[in-house]
Amino acid sequence: MAYRDFSLSKIREQFGVNNQVVPLFKEFEPLLPSHDLSTSLKEAEGLRLRSEKSKSEFIVVPILRELWKKNDKFFTIHSGEVLNADAKSGLKGECDFILSRDIGSFDIDLPIFQIVEAKKNDLELGVPQCAAQIIGAKIFNDKRGTPLEKIYGCVTTGTEWQFICLEKHLSIDSRIYYLNELSQILAVFQHIIDYYKNILK
Repeated sequence: MAYRDFSLSKIREQFGVNNQVVPLFKEFEPLLPSHDLSTSLKEAEGLRLRSEKSKSEFIVVPILRELWKKNDKFFTIHSGEVLNADAKSGLKGECDFILSRDIGSFDIDLPIFQIVEAKKNDLELGVPQCAAQIIGAKIFNDKRGTPLEKIYGCVTTGTEWQFICLEKHLSIDSRIYYLNELSQILAVFQHIIDYYKNILK
């Protein structure tokens, strides 16, 4: 069993983590994209981005790189890395993207955010996988003596973005953000990054 094999009901049964669909965030002040990011995404509109790989390269990575630059390399981006948190529980496998606190280590040190590229352009299919990866990240951090009260995640098709947060239970954002709301997507990400900046000083 691996992250992609979980369902929300399996997560509830195995880990006792209930889920709810709720508004996760208020409306934030828009965070305007840089000229480079706007240009990059505009160029991507002219391409036929059908595969997850192409959407990752031309949409997701430019957005993450923008946030990385804006935050003075506070986090690092791991792409396609394996996160083995608890193999016996099935919390293992490759992750599309892991954002980890950057302490200069080559390894994944402190995962704070998981991003799953939705299969078949279906956000619903990606939510359980993302939820499992978030639980995996929590266990990974707990084992290393760096527990975090909240861990965030996101499922994306490239054009649609849905955020998730794990505390005592799993909160799935009732709002889906679309790529034409880029300033709001960036603002949500920045809010989450600021949260971690405050607690990981």
